[in-house]
Formats: sequence, structure tokens, C-alpha cells
Amino acid sequence: MVTSTSPLTVTNVSKSFKGSAGETIHAVQDISFTIGRGEVVAFLGPNGAGKSTTIDMALGLTRPDSGRIQVFGTDPLKAARSGRCTAMTQTGGLLPDMTIRQTMEIISSLYRGSDMNTCMERARLTHLANRQVSKCSGGERQRLRFALALLPDPDFLILDEPTAGMDVEARRDFWDEIHEDTRRGRTILFATHYLGEVDEFADRVILIKEGRIIADDTSDAIRTLSGGCTVTATIPNFSLTQLDLPGTQLIKQDGSRINLHHPDSDALASKVMQLGGTDLRVVPRSLDDAFLALTSKES
Repeated sequence: MVTSTSPLTVTNVSKSFKGSAGETIHAVQDISFTIGRGEVVAFLGPNGAGKSTTIDMALGLTRPDSGRIQVFGTDPLKAARSGRCTAMTQTGGLLPDMTIRQTMEIISSLYRGSDMNTCMERARLTHLANRQVSKCSGGERQRLRFALALLPDPDFLILDEPTAGMDVEARRDFWDEIHEDTRRGRTILFATHYLGEVDEFADRVILIKEGRIIADDTSDAIRTLSGGCTVTATIPNFSLTQLDLPGTQLIKQDGSRINLHHPDSDALASKVMQLGGTDLRVVPRSLDDAFLALTSKES
């Protein structure tokens, strides 16, 4: 049940910045949503959609121009300082000359009762404890950030591109640990470009485009929202205007191979065949297809 002490409550929040040429950039525009306890929520959108700005506000790193953000019914920065909400970021926050153990020891000292060794073990870092951070791979640094985020035993964990740089095995181990956390009731908000992770782990998807929320539902419902099937075919020198079918979206074009969408996939397939399309395939939409369709500039 959603309450005033829900992990994250965003109410009519807007945030703008000044661009390099003095123009106003509306990063977030009047968004509202609530995340309940124990939910695993994927926060998706193209680059520049407002994801990072929203996450920064949820962590108290920047303030909204208007509207209100609360974490467990209190100020986001207060929740972050108390350790109830922590974040695993994609970049920054690590000192290259220190070892993994030294880094863990320093941050662990800020949280009374934290179990540094358990956090390192969960992040699969115990055998790398004496490795200098500058010698770590991108995936190993991400695992270190994960271990650091676990130190205060947070109730709410925000993950920004958490598996970037990890190999397949490390990614699988990471999500096994996150799954264990969710079984214990921890709330997870994560942003990722690996949509397979969204399909497998997210209870809910919040999709943002140009600073506005355009969808908030399960991944299955998001696929349904985008409608129809995709049609792929080979058409040399293809142009979207050739189809004469309003509402058609060009999802992807690789040379003469095209990937199209229209709510009426039968009509689209017929048009493509009239244009001489070969190797035609009509398939249900993947989450990747739905994401591209819903966030494309034409939609």
C-alpha cells in the first residue's frame, strides 16, 4: 500500500537548467509517481530524457524548481545521510590510489555496525581486496560501488546502469544478489540500457521522454501499449514516404534492411510487399522495439 512513508514519492516535480548558449533546458516537466515498499522499478528513457536529473533529486543532490520529492516521508538528503537510501552510480566516487579494502574501510567507518566483509563477499570482491582501484576493470569498479552501497544496509537502493562493464557471469551474480535483497523486502529503483534485465527483474517500468512520464506499468503492458507487431524486410533505397501509410515508424534501418512499426501490422506488411520488400518477417514486439517506438522523435 502506498503511504506517506513510501520509499519514493514524486509530486508534480519540474527541473530546468541553463544550456551553454543560455537557453532553458526543461530536464523534468511536472512528473509524479510513487514507489511502494519492496517494489523493483526500472526507470527507462533515452539519453537526455531526464532520468539522471530525477535520480539526482531523489538522492538530494539537486533540488526541484517546483513540486516535492520525499524519501520515506522525509527530505531526500536526510534519508541518504541516514543510510536508508543509497545509490550505486555508474561513474565517480572512487579514489584510484586506494585499494578495494581501504575504500571499504573508510566508508564503513561512517556507518556504525556495518559489516564490511559481508558486503565485499556479496559483491564477489573478497579475493580482490588488496587490488588498487586504478588496476580494477570497469566491472570490478561497479562491484565495488555495489559493495559500498550495501554498507548501511539500506531500505531503498538506487542503481544507475549497475551492470555497465560487467561480463555475463558478473552480471548474473549481481542480479542474484539483488533478487535476494528484494525477497527480504528491499526496494530497488534502477536505470539500465540492458532491457533484458528489465524484462527479467522489474515489477514495473516507468518510461520517461523529454522530461515527461509517458508510461508507467509492467513490461508486458508497455509492449501492448506500443501496439501491433514489427515488420522487417529488405527494400533497397527505402524512404518512409514511399509507404503512404500515416503513423508508420521507422524503428531501425541497416542498409536496405528496415524495421517498421504500425498499429495495423497487416496493412503495413501489405504496403511493404507492394514496394517489393523481400525476406519479410512479422513478429511480436520486444521490449526493445516498444522502447524505441514509444521514445522515438516521431512518436
